[in-house]
Amino acid sequence: MKAIILAAGQGSRLRPITNEVPKCMVPLNGTPLIDTTIKRFQENGISDIVVIGGYQYEVLQKHLHPFGVKVYFAENYDKSNMVATLFSCEKELNDDVIVSYSDIIYTAENLKKLIDCKAQIATVVDKDWQTLWRFRMDNPLDDAESLVLSAQNNVLELGKKTKDYSKIQAQYIGLSKFSKNILPQIINFYKNMDQTADYDGKNYLNMYMTTFLQHLIDGKNPIKGVIIHGGWLEVDTTEDLHKYEQSNFYNGVF
Repeated sequence: MKAIILAAGQGSRLRPITNEVPKCMVPLNGTPLIDTTIKRFQENGISDIVVIGGYQYEVLQKHLHPFGVKVYFAENYDKSNMVATLFSCEKELNDDVIVSYSDIIYTAENLKKLIDCKAQIATVVDKDWQTLWRFRMDNPLDDAESLVLSAQNNVLELGKKTKDYSKIQAQYIGLSKFSKNILPQIINFYKNMDQTADYDGKNYLNMYMTTFLQHLIDGKNPIKGVIIHGGWLEVDTTEDLHKYEQSNFYNGVF
């Protein structure tokens, strides 16, 4: 099993910090986010770690050198999004793969739940999402997206804007797993998507990961929701960063 960390983004809402470093290197309580992410994989026995960078690539490459991880450059990072970044490193999709956003951190226990899931495709979903969203913002519905689960915890819908709390049974966090034997099928699925189509308001290169996962679901590729109850966070804005650092909300967790 290997890990692929998608770390090409700039993080414009974290300026001026990200004027000099990529979003994944923004420090939380003095530790760059990506350092924590790498540590979580190592704590779970995963040493084959791939990082795909883009913005401030040389800075990221130099920072990651002591970790002994593989670092790739996504050439079109400034004209594309997460999905294109992932498939730009197709040669690494040759084992059971955990794909992680780089602006999130999570407990080793939550990562282990995903590792232990036997489904062909699985993604972590937080049923206690409102606790984090209400901590970060006044109205969770301004930012939260739909996520509907079946009775067997398969994801039926995700990634849509909604004002209906009943459509948000959990929240997607940006941490998924794909088994080795289904990856060739997923690669072909991506390559055969209509590159001229509109994908939730984005073009092919800029489609959201949630949009891609929804297309997989609609294409009869079940995705298991791995249920967690908190124990993770996202750093998307300077306000997020300040709130985390000035409170005890996550004291002792990260």
